[in-house]
Amino acid sequence: MTKKFLVVAAAAALLPLGACGHKTDAADNVQAAYDNSADAMDANASAIRDEGSNIADADKAAADNAADALNNKADATRDAGANKADAMDDAAKKK
Repeated sequence: MTKKFLVVAAAAALLPLGACGHKTDAADNVQAAYDNSADAMDANASAIRDEGSNIADADKAAADNAADALNNKADATRDAGANKADAMDDAAKKK
């Protein structure tokens, strides 16, 4: 958020300087239109970065959930093996 604020503040501070150099209102309008387009592009680039970060976070969460599920299955498999081995020992003791 601070980075966005600084970019907007810097752009706002430079607008009056850019407007001073043109000899006609039409040239000023063209410059302003191009500046507005560039500002929109910067905003879109920032949104893309933010979205990319959100996607990465979601992918990481999904991967973590899949890994946790696999760990749970591994634990269940170990427990089932231990239970089976205990049952075999119990059966052998009864004979």
